[in-house]
Amino acid sequence: MYDIIVAGAGHAGCEAALAAARLGHNTLLITTDLSAIARMSCNPAIGGVAKGQIAREIDALGGEMGKAIDATGIQFRMLNSSKGPAMHSPRAQADKSAYTAYMRKVIEKEPNLYLLQDAVTGVQVNEGSCTGAIVMSGRSIPCKALILACGTFLNGIIHIGLKHYPGGRTLAEPPVSGLTEQLVSMGFEAGRLKTGTPARIDARSVDYTKVTPQPGDTPPSPFSYNTTDLGERKQLNCYLTATTEETHRILEKGFDRSPLFTGKVQGTGPRYCPSIEDKIFRFKDKKSHHIFLEPEGYDTNEMYVNGLSTSLPEDIQIEAIHSIPGLENTIIIRPGYAIEYDYFYPSQIFSTMETKLVENLYFTGQINGTSGYEEAAAQGLLAGINASRKLQGKSKFTLGRSEAYIGVLIDDLITKETREPYRMFTSAAEHRIILRQDNADRRLLRHGNAVGLQNSAMLSYLEHKEEAITTIRSLLEQIRIRADQPELLQLFSRYGYSKPEGAQRCINLLKRPHISLNDILATSQDAFDRISAVSMEPDILKQVEIDCKYEGYIKREHLVAEKISRLEHHEIPKTFTYENVIGLSSEGKEKLQRHKPETIGQASRIMGVTPADISILMVKLGR
Repeated sequence: MYDIIVAGAGHAGCEAALAAARLGHNTLLITTDLSAIARMSCNPAIGGVAKGQIAREIDALGGEMGKAIDATGIQFRMLNSSKGPAMHSPRAQADKSAYTAYMRKVIEKEPNLYLLQDAVTGVQVNEGSCTGAIVMSGRSIPCKALILACGTFLNGIIHIGLKHYPGGRTLAEPPVSGLTEQLVSMGFEAGRLKTGTPARIDARSVDYTKVTPQPGDTPPSPFSYNTTDLGERKQLNCYLTATTEETHRILEKGFDRSPLFTGKVQGTGPRYCPSIEDKIFRFKDKKSHHIFLEPEGYDTNEMYVNGLSTSLPEDIQIEAIHSIPGLENTIIIRPGYAIEYDYFYPSQIFSTMETKLVENLYFTGQINGTSGYEEAAAQGLLAGINASRKLQGKSKFTLGRSEAYIGVLIDDLITKETREPYRMFTSAAEHRIILRQDNADRRLLRHGNAVGLQNSAMLSYLEHKEEAITTIRSLLEQIRIRADQPELLQLFSRYGYSKPEGAQRCINLLKRPHISLNDILATSQDAFDRISAVSMEPDILKQVEIDCKYEGYIKREHLVAEKISRLEHHEIPKTFTYENVIGLSSEGKEKLQRHKPETIGQASRIMGVTPADISILMVKLGR
């Protein structure tokens, strides 16, 4: 018998299996294709707006995604670098084959982790608790906990024009059938979603004189706190072009053969990552849409056409691509397609990722209606941790909305009505000023150490870092720069400030717009000498600068988060029923009974539950 079985070796399944094995459990990872572990079936990239924050949080907790992209990245960029630090989001283009090879190597080296090439088609349940996984042959493999990370495989159908084929993730991979039907027969509610991917082209056939290069950052910023330096890595360019009015005219010719518009696709697609035909249909006033050409690796000519996701007929795709500047003679390696698949409404899981209906059964990743590698990996990590802790008789591990984007993600899934693929954005996090990518280690590394996934060396480094930040902050409060010092006068003149009156404390200078800590170190030799004796690590200096510049905002955000978090400590018993609570609105009663929130805080965020309902509930529970 295995302690934990994980079904599916995508990004969710890999993190779940690694976490479970590293926490001491005999773990089996089942996948239909051992050569496709952690496959990047869509865009071969990690990070992006809000997703980059999640990837860094996964790393701070002890997950593998950050290390994997650092080892296999071919271009690194910090998005939104012209905006405030809360909006900075790391993104890296990956060598997709190398990424898969890296993850398989890591998994095969893990002592407690074993692989099986098969498909889970059923769940064995005894007296309300999961006791095993049933594979395609009909064999039952006993386990103490089962984590389903099925991705887009459940009854997957691929659409290209009016043609459709069974497919789990690509045309070459079969779907999984039978599992949805069994779970529905047990009382789970399922739905149908759609996602898609663009055509891949031969990079040698692009006319680079007509496209705009987009180089990576120099020096590149790593994702993992274990990566000290990315070295002199060769970074590949991405390229920018755009659709034209002629492109739109060609695409519109295929609308009568579009599975999206003819009703062949029943599942709801992602609102924030629509297909190109959906963009043209919804935004008729737009004459052009950006297209990003992104290489898929060092040793391949395959290139990803980001922004051109489509399920239109292949002949229309080819003609449309050839109308885009720089792609007039492009060779198409494979066409774009849409994939429809089953998912389960995530209101049916607890914040631990365990299902409410069946004990020791966990749902994670796209089976919960999410979209994206990072969102999937974060759920997988939490599922692996919590399955392990439950078997060890330990308390659950969860994250609040003010602690991590991962906390926002999980809370949104279990309290909101997910009827379309969920994608994380910075706008979803009300505390984003304190949930930055630069401080993920300060927020979460201690949690990672406490659960057993971060080693003592990383914790020692964090303690050194915090001590250095405190010391440097204290020095900035002490050190003053004379008003008549030429370097200070030049600094004020550079940024358009009037002549200083009296000596200036460094801490006050740093709080002025535009003035950086590096400016202060260049202005005052005393500041440079005393601070450099503590640390000149860029990461530490950056934390000091952000803490000082945004001190007022950060303090206010922590106060707001503290007030809100009080509701999270009011737990609702699992056996509590809402039917006989006098005064609850009909809709509130229905939604509360369906979602079964774990705390008053969760209940307050369920759509349809009013403030009056919460007040009544708190009185009933004995506030």
